[in-house]
Amino acid sequence: MTIATMKVLLLLACVGHLALWRCDWIITYLDGGRFGFKDLQDNERLSSIMGNTDPRKPMVSMVLGVFALTAAFPGYLAVGIWMKQFSPVLSVMMSISCILSVLPGIAHHVFCGAVEWFYIRLGKTEQARQAIVEFFKKTSCTMVFCYSFLLVFAVSLFVAVVAGMTTLPRWACVFNVLPLFIVLFPLRIVGTGNIANALMFLGLAVLI
Repeated sequence: MTIATMKVLLLLACVGHLALWRCDWIITYLDGGRFGFKDLQDNERLSSIMGNTDPRKPMVSMVLGVFALTAAFPGYLAVGIWMKQFSPVLSVMMSISCILSVLPGIAHHVFCGAVEWFYIRLGKTEQARQAIVEFFKKTSCTMVFCYSFLLVFAVSLFVAVVAGMTTLPRWACVFNVLPLFIVLFPLRIVGTGNIANALMFLGLAVLI
């Protein structure tokens, strides 16, 4: 893989995560305010937050999110392949972890949008709330897999850069989803993880 090709894939991953950030906003800022997982515990509160939200909004988020995360996937894989020249072991770890993160991540993104879509389409009743809560709990393993293996990917890259194993300067370790997320998290911005990922890929695209 040429450096030029890799940079294109990294920039594509950056754009993909920015699109995912937009998807997060679509399913978080609803007609009645900002949605939070605690709202799932009370139907009156949840119904108020949903308000007159058009069911097409979560549908747009689901479909756009699938294409956005699919577009980001080659960027993850490119970083894993790039690592092979420095550490075959870390390369394998990163390549496998990106697959086990992105694929369940696509499913998780669809499930999050589906929770809202079904709740709205089922009339925002208490029975609808109970159904989507059960659905979310039983599909949450996709979320666990996604973030667990994303952590493996991020830690592997961070260790390689900090240890001086790559051609990147050690300070480039800041362009990693882990430290970026830690810095951004207190700001409580919707889609913090996708912002961190977008910045990571942008930084790598510039520095590699």
